[in-house]
Amino acid sequence: MESINKYHREFSQKAFINPKFLRMKFLRNENLNQVVDLLKFQRLEHFVKLSVNIYPDLVKVFLINMWIDDGVIYSQVKGVDMAITDEVLLSVASLRDAGTIVSRANVADLGGFGKVQFFKACLRNPNSFIRSYSVGGLSIIPRLVAYIVIWILTPRGFNHAVLTEDDLILMYCLINKIKLNWVSVIKEHLFRIRKKPEF
Repeated sequence: MESINKYHREFSQKAFINPKFLRMKFLRNENLNQVVDLLKFQRLEHFVKLSVNIYPDLVKVFLINMWIDDGVIYSQVKGVDMAITDEVLLSVASLRDAGTIVSRANVADLGGFGKVQFFKACLRNPNSFIRSYSVGGLSIIPRLVAYIVIWILTPRGFNHAVLTEDDLILMYCLINKIKLNWVSVIKEHLFRIRKKPEF
């Protein structure tokens, strides 16, 4: 009963963002092979081009009923128990449970990441005055990487024009070829969506 109330209170009116995907052929045709190489290095080329039918109400129910136990995501939708194991993520999305687990708490382990310095290095004009971490001033490769992070890897329902610290950390790892544990990133993001209605 509590999950039904929570659904109506927090999720029923929540706008659902249609998932975005990437056409690798487009990137190659536009001579943006650097982005393709960055995605291949992270083994994300399959995940970013996934295009499937989505049922928003079922996704919302999945998120409301979701819990994690011993690294496995569980939920129940319409009386059907579901388990998303690392093997399922590998089979469906080609995501592997290997690589660096990053967060704001361990950002020092990345060696050399500084939010301001990294953002300035991504700008078309690195000497620009920074009022916010807006994607508008980014050069082409960082801008595409930002799009991939914000719209595909960790989508959210608010302000896609301004980068969060989490966005910048993921961008830094992508651009600097720091192999990330994307299973961990996706799991953490699912729980962020569940806990924060604005996502």
